[in-house]
Amino acid sequence: MRITGISTYVVGTPWRNLTYVQVHTDEGITGVGETRMLGHTDALLGYLREAEANHIIGSDPFAVEDLVRRMKYGDYGRAGEIVMSGIAVIEMACWDIKGKALGVPVWQLLGGKVTDKVKAYANGWYTTERTPEAYHKAAQEVMARGYKALKIDPFGTGHFELDHEQSLYAVSLIEAVRDAIGPEAELMLEMHGRFSPATAVRLAHELAPFKPAWLEEPVPPENLKALEKVAAKVDMPVATGERIHDRIEFRELFESQAVDIIQPDVGHIGGIWETRKLAATAETHYMLVAPHNVGGSVLTAASLQVGFTAPNFKILEHFNDFADAEIKKVVKGAPQVVDGYFHLSDAPGLGVELDTDAAAEFPQQQARFDLWAEGWEKRKPKQKEDQ
Repeated sequence: MRITGISTYVVGTPWRNLTYVQVHTDEGITGVGETRMLGHTDALLGYLREAEANHIIGSDPFAVEDLVRRMKYGDYGRAGEIVMSGIAVIEMACWDIKGKALGVPVWQLLGGKVTDKVKAYANGWYTTERTPEAYHKAAQEVMARGYKALKIDPFGTGHFELDHEQSLYAVSLIEAVRDAIGPEAELMLEMHGRFSPATAVRLAHELAPFKPAWLEEPVPPENLKALEKVAAKVDMPVATGERIHDRIEFRELFESQAVDIIQPDVGHIGGIWETRKLAATAETHYMLVAPHNVGGSVLTAASLQVGFTAPNFKILEHFNDFADAEIKKVVKGAPQVVDGYFHLSDAPGLGVELDTDAAAEFPQQQARFDLWAEGWEKRKPKQKEDQ
């Protein structure tokens, strides 16, 4: 079997573009992959055009290791987010082809299942008015859908530091959410890598009474010494890793023991097999894996293949029940959350198919995600009339 070409489809929303790739073969089997870009979609498409001619066409889709190696190192460059994301969509499509050709799910090819279900946590649910009342109601709606875990960034437009007034307001939001979900649900606390160590530690201590399941990206991801400083001073698990694009670059993170949970993005770190390798290394350092997953249903399906096979897999992020829910129709057989969990599927390959007609209904947009600009400004706390 040989790859004859690829087709790309971009599904656009105001804050993200989802890039889907179909990989075609001379035996008529087609596989699908997906990644999500913030501001670099055209660059990704350009790389895929060149990689198709230089590396992909004529390759054996069963020889995933060799194809990844050539795409990563064959052009004598240093692979970053664009290249590793391009590798990821092709790689997961090849696994899809393998599974379909052999009539088995991808998780079976990765060594078999270690669990029948993977816990999900909700994200994208709090794009509402930024008040305790609105967040309380939205969090209750998450629980009503069966979720047992959710994540929130309550810090508004805070960057590097957060003043006293805004800190108190963030605490009030978390208090409202914890009240809505009860003591047993998991509450993940997101900082988006934008605070100084001192600010992150102070906020973690102020929010500790609400029992966060983890503190995510408390400081910018480029400085591991800053992350170590935070980890040494807080009493809750620390998570990071979504903006690391090569599993080799996790080495320092493992050696420092600065985190408890790593969050690779399957769509940015080279795909399913690269993530599974990383999970195995994390297991030797007694770290859990909870992939970053803000893409669509193909990326969710790919992440679950790792989840069903990795003993140290904790939980999987899920946006598509809340943010841009209408795009779910783009993928047939999309994984569903039932009673807070994704359940094992025996469907061959990834178990999903791209509906290209539905994808055409959502053309590429000039998507923008900016925590410190328009989208978040409109959700700042209302000022009292007498102020």
